[in-house]
This record gives sequence, C-alpha cells and structure tokens, in this order.
Amino acid sequence: MLFNHSDKIVLASNNRGKIKEIQHILSGHTIITQQSLNITEIEETGSTFVENAILKAKNAALQSNLPAIADDSGLVIDALQGAPGIISARYAGEKATDIDNLNLVLKNMASIPDAKRSARFICVIVLMRHANDPFPFIAQASWEGKILTAPQGSNGFGYDPIFWLDKENCSSAELSPAKKNQLSHRANALQLLEQQLLSHNL
Repeated sequence: MLFNHSDKIVLASNNRGKIKEIQHILSGHTIITQQSLNITEIEETGSTFVENAILKAKNAALQSNLPAIADDSGLVIDALQGAPGIISARYAGEKATDIDNLNLVLKNMASIPDAKRSARFICVIVLMRHANDPFPFIAQASWEGKILTAPQGSNGFGYDPIFWLDKENCSSAELSPAKKNQLSHRANALQLLEQQLLSHNL
C-alpha cells in the first residue's frame, strides 16, 4: 500500500528538537507525532543506527496502522572509538539530560589534543509504508565537525553546543534554525528521503 501527501505519517520520536526539525523539513507531508497517538516507545536493541531506526518505524506503523518515519542519529567521535554513537541520547545514563551527556563527552575528551578531536553527526531516516513493509525507504547522511573544549551557543539541542563547524566558523548551536536545517545531517538525510519519495511519485 502506497501513500500520498494527504496521508498522515507517524513520526516515531518523542524528542522535541527532532520533531520540530523533521516537521519543518518535511512540511509537504502531514507529520503527526507518536505521542499524539499514545504509541508506546520500543526499546532500541539494535547495534547500528539503521537497525534502531527500523525498529522504531516498524513499532509506530504497527501501533498506528499508518505509514511511519523514524530517525536514529547520534554523535560519533573518532578519539572515543565511535562513542557515544547509538547511545548518544543516553550516554551518561538512561535518565541523562542533554547537559549530562554533553558534560560526559567533554570529560572524556579532556586530554585529547585539538588535532584529534574530529567527529561527525550521523542520521539514518527510515520510512515504512506499513509495519510489514519489506522494502522501507532508508536515507543516511553525516555532518563533519570537531569537538570543542567548552560549550558555545544556545540554539539547537543535544551536543550542538560542543560541535564545531570549520566552514561556518561557529558551533552548531550558534547557527540559526534555518541555517541548521540547510546543513545538518538530519536535513541532508531528509532531503535524500524526499528525493526517494518523489522518484516513486509519493
């Protein structure tokens, strides 16, 4: 079963920052949150961003009987062997706040010299037309940067205040929301997804 722009798509996330970005970038579609449908979140038991995104999209599609979109994303730091990676949202513990996670990264990076602070944000977006969709749409993108030694800026969310962008000469948290929605890993993944949908006349 395919869908069109008039169909509702459930967004399998309770993260306000992600919800706002995704609804803005996919403004041509009717995006509703899983929270508005009282969908129970599923445990992210996958070992990769792709696996977790599929788990979340399938769960939302199953409970809502609607097409579902899920994002799994995180910060990958070379000096920390890819951490925080798929546990970016709970790096400092299950109940951790954005500040807790950010501070733990800074602590673990304290002895790392500037030349070895390379990192990237990763985003995988999965769209399933229904819970048993055998061929979901998958788009993935990355955003290169490096880790600062202290937070800068108050925009964005998550690790944005410590993610430095050489080309912009500022942190991700110092970008305007509009600029971030042009440059970010999530923006690029969503644009790739939109291209796939258009190529299938969806």
